[in-house]
Amino acid sequence: MQEFLIYFNMGLKHVLDIMAYDHVVFLIALLIPYTFKDWKRVFLLVSLFTLGHTLALILSVFGIVSISITLVEFFIPITILITALYHLFTAGKSAKKYTITFVAVITVCFGLIHGLGFSNYFNTIMVGSGISKVVPLLEFALGIEAAQLIVVFAVLLFTYILQTFFRFSKRDWALVLSGCIIGVILPMILQSEIFK
Repeated sequence: MQEFLIYFNMGLKHVLDIMAYDHVVFLIALLIPYTFKDWKRVFLLVSLFTLGHTLALILSVFGIVSISITLVEFFIPITILITALYHLFTAGKSAKKYTITFVAVITVCFGLIHGLGFSNYFNTIMVGSGISKVVPLLEFALGIEAAQLIVVFAVLLFTYILQTFFRFSKRDWALVLSGCIIGVILPMILQSEIFK
């Protein structure tokens, strides 16, 4: 149980770390058009993201896939930018009108990219460990999933408050939040090591 809590807490803290906010920003971007009414779709998308994320961790930990950290660090904000731009251009449309297949495939792919970013961190904490990598990896992934659910609940609650009590329209919310995310992410992309 002690070992479970160690890796679970690592996953939890890694997502909720204020200095490593890109994962949280991606989740916020993913949730832009959704409210509590859309909980099934939100749960599906977050689960698909986690699936891609965990698959990337497994592929990396077992040496099947290896990718430059510089490349991964560049592609993570690109995934956030694409997600925010998508919601910027579909602002005000009902979340039910979105093609779930398209959004689902993109979400899994983006999960793979984000998972590769975590895999470098996970591989460093596993160095020198004689224990099986599968169990700690799953414990770490569960911590990440728990952190994502905390973020999802917080974002949906904030959205509910703004749209219910402050009468913020769904379209305006999508435009403002997409614009804010783009403003946060563009400097990350431009400061990437890939351009140096």
